Amino acid sequence: MRVGVVTFPGSLDDHDARRAVHLAGAEPVRLWHADDGLQGVEAVILPGGFSYGDYLRAGAIARFSPVMDAVIPAAQDGLPVLGICNGFQVLCESHLLPGALVRNDHQQFRCQDQTLRVESTHTAWTSGFQAGQQVVVTLKNGEGAYMADDRTLDELEEQGRVVARYVGDNPNGSRRAIAGVTNARGNVVGLMPHPEHAVESGYGPSVDGLTFFTSVLNSVVRA
Repeated sequence: MRVGVVTFPGSLDDHDARRAVHLAGAEPVRLWHADDGLQGVEAVILPGGFSYGDYLRAGAIARFSPVMDAVIPAAQDGLPVLGICNGFQVLCESHLLPGALVRNDHQQFRCQDQTLRVESTHTAWTSGFQAGQQVVVTLKNGEGAYMADDRTLDELEEQGRVVARYVGDNPNGSRRAIAGVTNARGNVVGLMPHPEHAVESGYGPSVDGLTFFTSVLNSVVRA
């Protein structure tokens, strides 16, 4: 299986995402933000850590990168897409996911090991977990607070589209402690913490993050 990882100007975590894909057993494919196609990949990851246009609003400029003209319709047709941190912001700015990510309520950049509770296993990227399972991954963000109006949040809850929540203290002020959400079809997932930093023993707080990447391999095989 070939999984594309998009590099935007200023990307920081694209190398880590490709490493996670490799450890999961797939072939990572480098995609550049100016590419006009996806090279036939079977899933796409929008990694975190870039600053492309973030002075306007995180993800607002990256959303208009040429590669997104290929990602958006492919995602609408069912291609598995994972947006991590800044990638989550791009998915929201692209209207592939509802809501928005805003500055942390404490106005500080936060970097720490973070416990999450997996709420939904009915997505391409979480099918390998057990519902309610707690995992530890790395969190690092300055604009990581997930926001949506009450009606949208209620719909996400009722439809089982909250993918993960923060356990313990809310690290950024996200409404209802939401750490990740999915679209109705379950192929597009946005996650604020970084599972790609928890995939290899001795490097990161755990290996819990690897299951996000093995999940998509199994989902594509079953499809």
